[in-house]
Amino acid sequence: MDHNKVKTGDDLTDFVNRKLFPYLHGFKQRASGPNTIEYKIGEIFGEIKNKIQSGYNLREIIDHIDELRFRSQTEKHELSHLYEAKIRNMGNAGRNGGEYYTPRPLIRAIVQVVHPKIGERIYDGACGSAGFLCESFEYLKSAENAKLGVSPSAIPENGAPKLTTKDLKALQERTFYGKEKKSLAYVIAIMNMILHGIEAPNIIHTNTLTENLADIQEKDRFDIVLANPPFGGQERKEVQQNFPIRTGETAFLFLQHFIKILRAGGRGGIVIKNTFLSNTDNASVSLRKMLLESCNLHTVLDLPGGTFQGAGVKTVVLFFEKGAKTRKVWFYRLDPGRNLGKTNPLNDEDLAEFVKLQKTFADSPKSWTVEAKSIDTETFDLSVKNPNGGEAVAHRTPQEIIDEIAALDAEGAEVLQTIKELL
Repeated sequence: MDHNKVKTGDDLTDFVNRKLFPYLHGFKQRASGPNTIEYKIGEIFGEIKNKIQSGYNLREIIDHIDELRFRSQTEKHELSHLYEAKIRNMGNAGRNGGEYYTPRPLIRAIVQVVHPKIGERIYDGACGSAGFLCESFEYLKSAENAKLGVSPSAIPENGAPKLTTKDLKALQERTFYGKEKKSLAYVIAIMNMILHGIEAPNIIHTNTLTENLADIQEKDRFDIVLANPPFGGQERKEVQQNFPIRTGETAFLFLQHFIKILRAGGRGGIVIKNTFLSNTDNASVSLRKMLLESCNLHTVLDLPGGTFQGAGVKTVVLFFEKGAKTRKVWFYRLDPGRNLGKTNPLNDEDLAEFVKLQKTFADSPKSWTVEAKSIDTETFDLSVKNPNGGEAVAHRTPQEIIDEIAALDAEGAEVLQTIKELL
């Protein structure tokens, strides 16, 4: 690199802002179609702006990036892990906890239970950073490898042995679909999927809830819905008009959308606030009735507090199949045996028993079955009540609370220092 010719300072920021970003944004118009990497790059650079005001800082960043290698699949895989780590840190920072990041061990467990297959279309209408779609992609590759009996040593660098050209094309173009309302999350989702190996992600920047359910046709439906829709939001009256059960609760509108957009026999795995199971307002009761009568709600996973960093609410996961009434519901109360938090996050081992027992809906000290005929037909209450004993309440020690506060303060100070250095 000729340091006498490279741009820096104001020359560099002018070039990036006035020439480079507009040029890259122009890829969208010049692309041969929306299902191309060029089109997606154009969309990304139409949504973002250069936030690094100092051309000298920008030069230093570019020089560091120039030292990185992205040529092999292994290097790209490492980069995707780094990107996921940054998304996780955004989620753990507090206010965006439930918005950008669903813990990957939880997603992997949900994907294993729903068990997608190559040829099925998978949808997330509130995709955030596209964690469900990326993990489904990884699962389909590894599940296909396991089915074919391929040993790890036989896996070539492309990570997809024995897959036919048709399978690969289906995974790339006709399997994963998402929608996202917020600009930042939309860009993060596209980049995350590209880094995981999906070259032209089928992600649309739109508010899913503005679509009228009556307009959904058979061609619009999907085989699988996996999602953690935003909870706690309030939608406008005109948006609520699109739904048969009208409510301001965003997550309840999304659940109606997901049920409607599934094809007959389609499968869902949806994260939702645990108050959905017992709320007595008309919308909650009507929605539980709809779910139980139009779908087979076969599994409810009750998650402990602290699963979502910064979210401050308890959640459950609903697993259901559309097209048949619920006959019985298998409940599992997840108890990792410790308090979850920033320094003690959920891991794959915590969910291993749930995944194992769910295959046969086995009873255990943490799991039990409720017959649909025993559910109150006035309230359709689905409250999690373990008949095997009361719920043990685990309180954190004062020292654990202080340690977590100190860890959050330290991370906040580090982020603030980084921002100061960029100014």
